[in-house]
Amino acid sequence: RERQRPQQQQQQQQSDSSDILNDGIGLDFLNGDSGAPAAANTSATKGAGYDSFAHMPTGADRERQRPYAPQNPYPVPSSFPGRILPIFENPAVFEKLGTDCLFFIFYYKQGTYQQYLSARELKKQGWRYHKKYMTWFQRHEEPAVTTDEYEQGTYIYFDWESGWCQRIKQDFRFEYSFLEDSLQ
Repeated sequence: RERQRPQQQQQQQQSDSSDILNDGIGLDFLNGDSGAPAAANTSATKGAGYDSFAHMPTGADRERQRPYAPQNPYPVPSSFPGRILPIFENPAVFEKLGTDCLFFIFYYKQGTYQQYLSARELKKQGWRYHKKYMTWFQRHEEPAVTTDEYEQGTYIYFDWESGWCQRIKQDFRFEYSFLEDSLQ
């Protein structure tokens, strides 16, 4: 009986994969309609197509990867940089860096002293961090509307997700509840 169960499961998986491949989801090349040689249209080819379909990227795959931290670091030559240079511990260095460099450090050195220094310098330059959108905004002009809860006007924001550039947002409502006030 134990042998029959895995065989039944394998048959069920094969029938499921053929159903998926034949449902007209745009994988016609797996059904032999591509004009490929007959040897290429085997069940192994269909199985490979099913496997790639089953493991296709999802929306979560767009998220930025965390920095790699090896479990067993390999010893490297002393000429290879293994630590952050001490010069990048000096706040005066960050005053000389350009805005793009500060944004890069902020988004790609998360949880470090360098991220703190870059955020501090961006704030000195008039940028404000929006906690909801997780991006930096700067006034393009004085706000048209200002209340105790928000201000509304034209802002420049840093688009780090899709363009790595500064864009203008007209008639944007910046609610103070989403403003990051403190540097931690």
